Amino acid sequence: MSKASIVREWTRTDGSKCVGGSDDNAKAPPGSLMLYNSLLDEKVPFVPASGPGSKSLSWYTCGPTVYDVSHMGHARNYVTFDIIRRVLEDYFGYNILYVMNVTDVNDKIIIRARRNYLLAKYKEGKHTDAEVKAFAEKAVQNSFAKQRAKLAETEALVVAANEEQEAAAADKKGVLQRQLNELDGAIKNEAHKLSQIQTALRALGQAGDSDTIYAVASDFVAEELDREQGKSVTDSSIFRAHAAKYEAEFTQDMDSLGVRRPDVLTRVSEYMDEIVDYVKKIVDNGIAYESNGSVYFDTTNFRACGHTYGKLKPWAVGSSALAAEGESNFETSEKRSNTDFALWKASKPGEPFWESPWGQGRPGWHIEYSAMASTLIGSRMDIHTGGDDLRFPHHDNELAQAEAFYHNEGCHQWVNYFLHSGHLEIEGLKMSKSLKNFITIREALKSFSARQLRLLFVLQSWNKSMVYGEASRAEMKAREAQLKNFFQNIEVAVRGVDEITSCAKWQAEERDLSQKLQAVQNQVHEHLLDNLNTAAVMDTLSELIKSTNIYLSKKRESASAAAPAQPFLLRKVSTYVTRMLSMFGIVDASWDKPGFADAAGGAGDAKGAGYLDAFAAFRDEVRSLARTQADPKETMTACDRVRDVALVELGVRLEDRPDGTAIWKLDDPAVINAEQQERAKTASEARSFIHGGVQSTEY
Repeated sequence: MSKASIVREWTRTDGSKCVGGSDDNAKAPPGSLMLYNSLLDEKVPFVPASGPGSKSLSWYTCGPTVYDVSHMGHARNYVTFDIIRRVLEDYFGYNILYVMNVTDVNDKIIIRARRNYLLAKYKEGKHTDAEVKAFAEKAVQNSFAKQRAKLAETEALVVAANEEQEAAAADKKGVLQRQLNELDGAIKNEAHKLSQIQTALRALGQAGDSDTIYAVASDFVAEELDREQGKSVTDSSIFRAHAAKYEAEFTQDMDSLGVRRPDVLTRVSEYMDEIVDYVKKIVDNGIAYESNGSVYFDTTNFRACGHTYGKLKPWAVGSSALAAEGESNFETSEKRSNTDFALWKASKPGEPFWESPWGQGRPGWHIEYSAMASTLIGSRMDIHTGGDDLRFPHHDNELAQAEAFYHNEGCHQWVNYFLHSGHLEIEGLKMSKSLKNFITIREALKSFSARQLRLLFVLQSWNKSMVYGEASRAEMKAREAQLKNFFQNIEVAVRGVDEITSCAKWQAEERDLSQKLQAVQNQVHEHLLDNLNTAAVMDTLSELIKSTNIYLSKKRESASAAAPAQPFLLRKVSTYVTRMLSMFGIVDASWDKPGFADAAGGAGDAKGAGYLDAFAAFRDEVRSLARTQADPKETMTACDRVRDVALVELGVRLEDRPDGTAIWKLDDPAVINAEQQERAKTASEARSFIHGGVQSTEY
């Protein structure tokens, strides 16, 4: 595609056309929901395909390719769109048919399953440490040579793109700069991969025994084994078992993160008949062709039929560097054009296969999604979602396939709203398996709670890149603590209060807090209308929480029975905050039961027995101390012990007040224990510092 001819277009639900960059695109009646649509890369009014007043939506989200463990990049995508789904369903009241696929037939799955199988077999063989090391060194050297060539090729593309950008007319430089920026990112990725191979080479030089060698170079050994022996793997159950294992793990990970399950789950292996029929129709429509048992999409004829190829990332069309990670065998002599792509791949040794009119083979990566989504949703879809890295070639090819399939029905826009979640970056690079810089979801849950991870994503713009790191953990803990303390403070304020008899005439403080609540409700609504701006919503809720805490503080300071904190008002505020947090999935309980379910629920029989056991044990100890006329310090120690040990194990936080009284709050025992350990560590370090200082003055 000529970069000079790029024009972004989008068709509204009413049939009117929008051109990228036009001031008219954002025009909408007041109160309209605006969404960032990747088809234009702009915010546009959201209107269901079934009409402005409809509450019915169809939504297809790209599910996992189950070839390995799920990492935090996946969490960024699936939790983010879970939050958006919750807002559309629970706040705006849409009825959504939510469809997600599982890709269980794919190049990555085939390669990984085959390599794992061959590596396991190799390890079972009787190889000496020297033999294993020699083979590993050969494997790593081969990978190094291959990666060095790939980096050089990408660098050459950047040089060419720079020259094209410098020579371009002023009005074309912007589009070319986007391509150049992405190529610069590709160079960083390829250089990172080369650096990892160099690190492996150095480590391998120090490795002696086989276990150490495998720890350093197992991926490279598996790749070399696959190159030499991959064609010999013919048992199809190897591939299916591999996919099933990681599908189960993915489901468990999503459950642990609180992601709502889809309404429909599709697997590629279960839709082979529909996929074959889909390809046949595209061929019959003249927009695909057979070559040596494979079928390729004809991008040239697709354009000749009046369609646009590359709607989501037009500047990437034709660039092998920007398509390589997602498009195997990008260059092949079987294709008529380098932009054509496979709909059906002829069977090769070492791969699973299915029967088709073109012989034994399997689907291309993109056709699976178009066929399954079309089967369930049809020729017009409201929302399609996925990670930003899937724009091209994957989602652009999906769009092209569906438009080709429905060509005779006049389809030129299969998806009305394409939403892409921003990258999750670590150390300046996109987190991904290919870069080997990923942190699994299960590893992350050792440092973060599921609630903290959800807070992490709620506090970011859903469609922009974000950074993951341990620094985020402290911020999320602080945010979580603010919410928890808010609910605890309100619970303490209304505990044991007769809400009817304690009602009093509102004073200025009540009127101010009520007005603040109304203002926040209006602001939250505006933030959600503005591209579902959850980060702004959380900041607005934080201001309401601060105002409520100030109100409670004033009421405590006044200590006036004539003007107590008003429980109805407090419950209204806490119920609203809970409703918003419940909508985001941060709170598990129903929104009409304020607070965190895991810290404020009623005690069941077992927990109630624990409280009674703790009280009985404490009473016995106090009675014993009284009988023996023990030193009062021992009684104080017993009081501290029940506060710091017995009650903590029950999830009770007992806080001493300056006036000598105490209040209790419910919390996670692990959280209270961690805080105690941190305080003890700080106190110990302080004592060590003071002791060291005293010693230094004596010498």
